[in-house]
Amino acid sequence: MTTCSMTLKRATRPALLVGLVGILAACASEPHQYAQPTQSSKTVPSEYQARDDDGKDIPAVNPKYLVERNRRQIVPYHGPEPVGTIVVDPYARFLYYITAPGQAERYGVAVGRDGKGFSGDATIQRKQEYPSWTPTQNMIKEDPDLYGPLKDGLPGGLDNPLGARALYLYKDGKDTYYRIHGTMDPSSIGRATSAGCIRLFNQDIIDLFNKIPKGTEVKVRNREESLDMEGPVVQLHSGYVVSAYNQVAISEDQKAWEAGLIPDPNKVEQEQHEASVAMAEQVGASGETAQSPDCGYPGTAPCTDGTTASN
Repeated sequence: MTTCSMTLKRATRPALLVGLVGILAACASEPHQYAQPTQSSKTVPSEYQARDDDGKDIPAVNPKYLVERNRRQIVPYHGPEPVGTIVVDPYARFLYYITAPGQAERYGVAVGRDGKGFSGDATIQRKQEYPSWTPTQNMIKEDPDLYGPLKDGLPGGLDNPLGARALYLYKDGKDTYYRIHGTMDPSSIGRATSAGCIRLFNQDIIDLFNKIPKGTEVKVRNREESLDMEGPVVQLHSGYVVSAYNQVAISEDQKAWEAGLIPDPNKVEQEQHEASVAMAEQVGASGETAQSPDCGYPGTAPCTDGTTASN
């Protein structure tokens, strides 16, 4: 059984910052098909622009995170799953929603440590807008400095690690503890993260959430299925993955690494963890919990009487 954990990185509440801060993946066959999969978009496409979500202001996605593999798009799909199925490939860091025979909508995802802890078939039995989040006892045991102060959880909102929406996977009527959800850290999409399950840009999880009903079937690929369907991939120093055939991207990434243009990911993760622990202590001291009302903060609706939550 897998349990989705989260890492604090950044977010805003009054008077304090709260933050929730490889590897195989895929593409396919011919090298010329993968010229610039890590090239960022120069502008923000309409689907990733800022939007109002029932009183919450979802910011636009920074175009530098909208690399080709991360952007939502319609693609050919040749897997065996029927129309209406969600297919998660944690190794290729793709999520497919099959919309027609031979066709799917593809989303880029971030994959946490627990994103590879489950494979097989499941069903979405719960959908939640702005879900609250509480660390499990196992998470607290593994990282007491980070999760101990947050043992009572966080209310739903844009500074919650589950983001704007969450889809909960069940198998044989039991919760798998595997989640497909939004994020408060758009820079993580397309990369491997130290914690969490499968996260999408908030704009993308809202789009998917609105399209699929409860009861939707989900297939989570294992490593062998990923290799069979997507082909071999490599993880770049930048944290993104590309086809193993894409020598252009691999060479450019290596040159940038040797020139010192890409920070050491281990050092970055250590610094983020240290900052997260400090922020977690602040949040724990604030008295805010998963039962706290989500209102009166940036990105949320105002409280009408000091106690009423906006969701």
